[in-house]
Amino acid sequence: MPQASDVLDRVLVLEMVRVTEAAAIAASYLVGRGDEKAADAAAVEAMRKAFDELYMDGTVVIGEGERDEAPMLYIGEKVGGAPGKGPKIDIALDPLEGTTITAKAGPNALAVLAAAEEGCLLNAPDVYMEKIAVGPGYPEGVIDLTKSPTENVKAVAAAKGVEPSEIIVCVLDRPRHEAMIAELRALGCGVVLIGDGDVAGVIATTNPETTIDIYMGSGGAPEGVLACAALRCVGGQFQGKLLFRNDDERARAAKWGIDDLDKIYSLRDLAKGDCIFAATGVTDGSLLAGVKHLKGGRMTTDSVVMRASSRTVRWIKGEHDREPV
Repeated sequence: MPQASDVLDRVLVLEMVRVTEAAAIAASYLVGRGDEKAADAAAVEAMRKAFDELYMDGTVVIGEGERDEAPMLYIGEKVGGAPGKGPKIDIALDPLEGTTITAKAGPNALAVLAAAEEGCLLNAPDVYMEKIAVGPGYPEGVIDLTKSPTENVKAVAAAKGVEPSEIIVCVLDRPRHEAMIAELRALGCGVVLIGDGDVAGVIATTNPETTIDIYMGSGGAPEGVLACAALRCVGGQFQGKLLFRNDDERARAAKWGIDDLDKIYSLRDLAKGDCIFAATGVTDGSLLAGVKHLKGGRMTTDSVVMRASSRTVRWIKGEHDREPV
């Protein structure tokens, strides 16, 4: 268990939930409206504003893109209400994880952030990452990205004491995963296909109620860092390998100091030291309920905040007036 950080004080841990609540509430007004860009923009703006209420000197290490690609919450942007004075904190964020889900009113859209001391979160370039994850309770090394899906399923099944056909695997529903899905189904595995939101997919492996045993497949590298911060708080194993489709993506990795393009990253390579993970549901999902709009302008939110050093997980149900506090 990592040592508690002097920088991430207890008050700040809870304050992080205000930030994800603000983003989720802003996005909730656009659920099912068919405009993913507007939903994302609303969440970004609300999250940016909420950060300024916190006493910290924060730096976005994973955000909405590089400086010339995003109007706010870009990589390298300073956030927080105490620049140069408050605790120095690195922040990974996704104000709206699942923009398409939100536009279509599908499940598992979240507002998400992770925070750690300066230098503790990998500056992951915005490229794809091959991922595999399991929840807590398995022997170290039970998953191995260099092995086939079949071998990994058999290893997890053996550790769990069940047949491979009893293993449930979560996979992003993308054409690139067709061969892997066919291989898993040939083993008799149950395959849970999700349309978007692989942070929620990875975290689902930690919750027995979801029945998901393994997460497999490729998704965004930044989302991999966010998911790893959560796994550091509740236990689990993760391996990831960056995937590069062209020279531009390789150059982007070099810009962030990544020179070993074939490296397989472990959980602690992506998120080390004491970490905070916070999320608020935008739409109903396996992890959290979505924002509910009630009569009279009241709203309810469902959030979780976790801390690695104490392994504390807090589930927070909020009631708000129309303007989030």
